[in-house]
Amino acid sequence: MLNRTDLRGQVPSVAELRSTLPRAEYDVDAALHHVRPVVEAVRDRGVEAVLEYTEKFDKVRPGGVRVAAAELTSALENLDPAVREALEEAIVRARKVHGDQRRQDVTTEVVDGGTVTERWIPVERVGLYAPGGLAVYPSTVVMNVVPAQIAGVGTLVLCSPPQAAFGGLPHPTILAAAELLGVDEVWAVGGAQAVALLAYGGTDTDGATLEPVDIVTGPGNIYLTAAKRLLRGIIGIDSEAGPTEIAILADETADPVHVAADLISQAEHDPLAASVLVTTSEELADAVDKELTGRVAATKHSERVTEALSGKQSGIILVSGVDDGIRVVDAYAAEHLEIQTADARSVAARVRNAGAIFVGAYAPVSLGDYCAGSNHVLPTGGFARHSSGLSVQSFLKGVHVVDYSQDALREIAGRVVALANAEDLPAHGEAITARFEGERS
Repeated sequence: MLNRTDLRGQVPSVAELRSTLPRAEYDVDAALHHVRPVVEAVRDRGVEAVLEYTEKFDKVRPGGVRVAAAELTSALENLDPAVREALEEAIVRARKVHGDQRRQDVTTEVVDGGTVTERWIPVERVGLYAPGGLAVYPSTVVMNVVPAQIAGVGTLVLCSPPQAAFGGLPHPTILAAAELLGVDEVWAVGGAQAVALLAYGGTDTDGATLEPVDIVTGPGNIYLTAAKRLLRGIIGIDSEAGPTEIAILADETADPVHVAADLISQAEHDPLAASVLVTTSEELADAVDKELTGRVAATKHSERVTEALSGKQSGIILVSGVDDGIRVVDAYAAEHLEIQTADARSVAARVRNAGAIFVGAYAPVSLGDYCAGSNHVLPTGGFARHSSGLSVQSFLKGVHVVDYSQDALREIAGRVVALANAEDLPAHGEAITARFEGERS
């Protein structure tokens, strides 16, 4: 079922690996010309344009953008108790992990009378996006809201697409998750128009002000991603998330049932989802292929899974040994990386590039999606080579506070002037010497 690439006996360069490893075609630039008119219309006409595009794309026209508080309360009251219990546990674990991420202000005494303090200041207002396309993601509400709350963000607004099946409201499980987390501002708007409204703000149909935000976080389709790219600068963004990915580095000790099940679990998201197995064992590869045949046919979203697994973004990479496997997964820089090898913990410690690493047979990606306590909003498309997943730090700004006394400035004045003159910026130096004019040399 999966395409194979045999790299045994080869040691390709990093550049060669990046160009040959499976990857989904995902051209955000090509989507920009579709998105730009939407963004400009929302900028110019506000909620009127939002509702027009909502009717066009989501086949429903809500009476307004902001969801009434009573709808959030009702959604939580009617939530399946088992789902509520699971969400509550996911929130507890996420808060435990993210609570340890909060940075503390640090003051450094550079010299006597001269200090620099690094303050961590939370962003004032954040827009969080929960998709509502092929699946419903209350877990994404948890993953976005918890770190923002721990960072101390002033206000949060959650956006999720309105659903015709629910009278123009977002999915009730999304509303219930928001209520459970204490988020009382929810907008029934999705896609590019959601990002534009978050960036520019507007006036709701009842005359209420919809304030713009400072940062937008959360995953979505290519049009939402294109809107993020277009509006970056007006707003901050977490990342340009592409199709989801799993890579599994496995040797002969791995259980093909586990590997096959995990590859399918990621393929279930989207026809463009990537499922990649990097293995030292051809026997394991054969066993996984065999296992996939039966499991894919039996899974609920078989057609979607089949399309994802047979696409160019998925495949099996055969390597000579674990060292070569690490080179491959580092070049691939997967959103999710599972290590299913002998001594998996030490192998995982050698990996440099991954959004999140799942160690051993009993830490599957599905655990991280929901209840590990880790965050599942992660870099895709190889961005894990240079970027991190969503965290408390995503919502904090580091600000240096410089506090020098007269004596401390006088002591360093000559060196500042020397550097200013070296850069041919004499007024910089004069801003120093002006403070000591009239003093005896």
